[in-house]
Amino acid sequence: MTNSTADLAREVGEFVRTEILPLEPTFFQYGFGAVLPALREKRQQVKARGWWLPALSPEWGGMGLGLLEFAHLSEELGRSPLGHYVFNTQAPDIGNMEVLLKHGTPAQKERFLKPLTAGEIRSSFAMTEPEHAGSNPVWMDTTAVLEGDEWVINGHKWYTSGFEGSSFAIVMCITDPEAPGHGRASQIIVPTDTPGFRHVRKIAVMGEPGKDWASHSEIRLENVRVPKENLLGERGKGFAIAQERLGPGRIHHCMRWVGICERSFELMCRYAAKRELSPGKPLGSRQAIQHMIAESKAEIHAARLMVLDAAEKIERRGPEAARVDISVIKFFVAGVLQRVVDRAIQVHGGLGMSDDLPLAYFYRHERAARIYDGADEVHKTVVARAVLKEYGVDVSL
Repeated sequence: MTNSTADLAREVGEFVRTEILPLEPTFFQYGFGAVLPALREKRQQVKARGWWLPALSPEWGGMGLGLLEFAHLSEELGRSPLGHYVFNTQAPDIGNMEVLLKHGTPAQKERFLKPLTAGEIRSSFAMTEPEHAGSNPVWMDTTAVLEGDEWVINGHKWYTSGFEGSSFAIVMCITDPEAPGHGRASQIIVPTDTPGFRHVRKIAVMGEPGKDWASHSEIRLENVRVPKENLLGERGKGFAIAQERLGPGRIHHCMRWVGICERSFELMCRYAAKRELSPGKPLGSRQAIQHMIAESKAEIHAARLMVLDAAEKIERRGPEAARVDISVIKFFVAGVLQRVVDRAIQVHGGLGMSDDLPLAYFYRHERAARIYDGADEVHKTVVARAVLKEYGVDVSL
């Protein structure tokens, strides 16, 4: 990390601590809408400091940071559930921006990308279907049939993150059913106010009802008609485009998870230092607690270095060359995240289970880290097969 990147990360980290963390208690208790006015003010502060959209080019109002540079900022922003939103780098918006930037037509960029980069609208991404295993993304039932100058879309999606309040969704659908597996689907931009685009419900996560922005939705598309010009990229290239966004996207996620780990670790250490079991005997004087702290520190450090190494490889050689590295960090860092947050809750006891701290929120919402963007088991298989192939094992057996 260069001196300038380190300085920037420190400044952003201080901003998160002083300007964003104080908003969390209201957010945890009352939801996103309760802090939205304050978040809009913080967004203006970020813009004034020149920190808006770190990962996008100045042409689109961003800082133009490379993937490795942004990874350091992503860790700082990940310390709070609100951090990435304030900088306009939240999922799925940042992934949609990157895809539109690379594959969108001039008209699509003007209508959808421009207001998204300005923070004037939100977007969503609809791929997963409740009827089919998410680990086999080739298998889906949502279809788009070209009738004249319009796509007619029918299908059922869920875990469409951030759908409520979004202006458009990028929908993965089958456009070429007779094509080979990975050439069957396309991505189509669908404004959410299009007739037939129906919001079924927000999905409760581990007992917590969906809260507007921090929610996942079930949706149905019933004879939804959009202009054929809403096709994003080439027809039949939906899966290829999805893979393009998943490589850098997993770097973003993993460094955000490292930020969550660091926040949880700091809370755990502070509590172990101040909480007394009896007069003069802090919780941290117990060997069991010391082991939790030592294991967490080692795992967080390893996770960070692994992610940064993968980011550097992507920058030097491209996502395809780093495919195995990306799978390694995806399951490894997700596991570290779960263990560190769990230890932090254990050290805090009953306090850790409450929403007085962010730990319970992290536990509810980030358990999915081992599932979305490819379940742990899928990524472990990718890694193992790549290794065994070097030893002459026929991985197709």
